[in-house]
Order: sequence, then C-alpha cells, then structure tokens
Amino acid sequence: MLSAEQLINLAGIHGTPLYVYDADQISNQYALLKKAFAKTNTKFFYACKALTNVNVLRHINKIGASADCSSINEVKLALMAGFDPGNILYTSNGIHFSEIEAVKDLGVHINIDSLHNLEKFGKKFAGSYPIGIRLRPNIMAGGNLKISTGHDRSKFGIPIEHLPQVLEYMHQYKLHIQNLHIHTGSDIKDVAVFVKGIEVLLEIIPQFPQLTAIDLGGGFKVPYKNDECGTDIQALADAVHAAFTHHNATSGKDLQVWFEPGKFLVSAAGYLLSQVNVIKETPATTFAGLNTGFNHLIRPMFYDAWHDIKNLSNPNGLVKPYSIVGNICETDTFAWDRPMPEMREGDIIAFYNAGAYGFEMSSNFNSRFKPAEVLVEDGNARLIRRRDNFEDLLRNQIIA
Repeated sequence: MLSAEQLINLAGIHGTPLYVYDADQISNQYALLKKAFAKTNTKFFYACKALTNVNVLRHINKIGASADCSSINEVKLALMAGFDPGNILYTSNGIHFSEIEAVKDLGVHINIDSLHNLEKFGKKFAGSYPIGIRLRPNIMAGGNLKISTGHDRSKFGIPIEHLPQVLEYMHQYKLHIQNLHIHTGSDIKDVAVFVKGIEVLLEIIPQFPQLTAIDLGGGFKVPYKNDECGTDIQALADAVHAAFTHHNATSGKDLQVWFEPGKFLVSAAGYLLSQVNVIKETPATTFAGLNTGFNHLIRPMFYDAWHDIKNLSNPNGLVKPYSIVGNICETDTFAWDRPMPEMREGDIIAFYNAGAYGFEMSSNFNSRFKPAEVLVEDGNARLIRRRDNFEDLLRNQIIA
C-alpha cells in the first residue's frame, strides 16, 4: 500500500484529481492467486474492462497473467501491450458478427454467447477455428442485481436450456468447441456459488469431446471496509482442485481451469486523489465539496459502492460527520455523514480501492477534464496519462 506521504507528494507534482496505481499491489494479488491454485492446472486472464491503460496491461503481461477482453479494441490494446494472441481471450456480448470475424483474424481465443452468432460462425468457418461457448447457468450471484450476470433474466450467455441447440450446431457444422464458459457475477463471496457452477458444467462436459478448458469467469469479492471479508481464495482453490482432480481421474482428460479476475487484481492498487474545494455548513449536514465527481468515480452513484475515504492532509483532526460530494451539476454524493478528521479547503483526500472501474468508467460530463494517471512501478512513479486539456474536449467535433 502506498503511504499518505507518497500520495500527497504525487498530488503536489501532478495536481488533482489524480489516479495513482501501485504495480507492486497488482503483482501481490496475482502471486496470491498463483500460490493458492498451485496444485491445479489453471490460467488467469485479467479482465481488462476493469482498467485498460496500456502501461498497466504491460505490467500485468510482465508478471505472467493473460488478458480477458470484452471488445475488439481491448484485444488490440492487449496486443499492443505485448500479450501473445494465445494468451488473450475475447468474450462476445451482443455484438455484430463482423466483430467476431475481425477478432478471429487476430488469432485469439473466442467465446461466443448467442445461438445466432454460433450458427453464423458454423456456416462460415465450421471447425477450422476453435471456439468457446459462454453459457448462462441460471445462478443468482453477485453483490447486487446490477453486477449479477448468471441469473435467468441476464442478457449474458446462451441459456443452459438451449444446450440441445448448441449441440445440434456443433454436430451440424463440426464445430471445434475447446472451452465452456460461465460467469455468474461480481463480488461473489460464497465459494459455494463457484462450486454450483462447476457442478452444472461437469454434467455437460461429456457432450463436448474436444474440450481442453473450463472457464469459471471471475467476480471474486474485494473487501472495501475493514470489517469485510473477500472471497476465500484458498478455499476456492481447494474446491476447484477437488472437483477437477476427481473429474480428470474418471474421464482421463486433464482440463485446464480458466479464471478472469479483474477487480481482484487492480482494485486495491488504485487511489483517486482529490482536493477539498469548499466546506458548506447547512442545518442538515456539512458538505465537503471536492474537485472531482461521478465523472471520475461513478461507482458510489451507480452501484451504491462504498469506498474508504481518508483526509491525507489532516489525519489527526477532530472527527466530524461530513457529506462528501463532487462538483458536478448532478447529485454526486460519495458518502453521507461520513465521520472524517476535520476537512478544510485545500486538504488532499484519497479514495481507496479505486483501481477498478474508476478511470475506466470516467467521462467528460459537464465538459470537465478526465484526470491524469500515474503508475508506481519498481519504486518509481511515472505519468502514464496526462490530464485532459480544453483541446481534448473539442477533439473529433466538427466545427463549421
């Protein structure tokens, strides 16, 4: 974890708002996964959608992880960052078939999540290119409905009820189906959810003779509060090892198990630094207005997410309740009546666990600039994205 002194220093050098990422923390999270799953044939694809800065991707490639991509542009970014095509997984979602065709030409792993695109792929390419199938297992999981993706009303994946049609296409077009994929949601704390998904897949694996891998997705719970617990990774690893050791022994096949951790790798590595613009006393509450808003960190407003917030400039001040808000012309409350050391104009404030879906979901709402990004790697801090300027707001506009 980066110290308050380090963060204050970076805010002084680069200004605020500012995203800062700790590469060592990313490495530590990946090492934790590798150690826990050491007994099982596993492969970890970092879910790029959490944070796609190419410099972060390069670091993740350097430490040995693979890349999971949700769009062709994420695939291109991963290739630019140095990932080998064989270590890139592309999972389609509601896209036009032409994107699957273009991704195929890049030589990466492909998951197909609709019967229509599966049929189109079969008609055009038959079994000439191996593919994966994303199934919807009808399992409710995740921190809330917005991040639950495996239930029976989710748009993601081919419903498990349509398995006969998948098999029909596989035989009709001689499709080479190399992996089966499920992803039930995010912030999954209960290991039993993953076990239930494994049970669903083990029942149907025998119908896919060319399988080499099973993809259990991601969604590991990240603790945001001191009294929270994340997913018990070792317990998960033990459950996966037990299930697949038995299966591989009885089937004679050594299936590799894939996971797609995103938030788990980068969330705790990220900090959003901001500055107090104004303190506003009202009869109902005291507002601390920051020079950021949901245009930079939308998670609290979008997901009701909780972030630890610290006053780096005045950590020993008298604790008072503050409603911490942004400077956007929209309700952008980060926290209501949060006990904080006294907040003063000019104080530097840090949002913790801001590495995942922070900058990645940022915008120029209210025509405000996106923040700069800094990566601390091998003890050295370097700018990896400059702050927007006014010209960036006009880029791509056509002015007659």
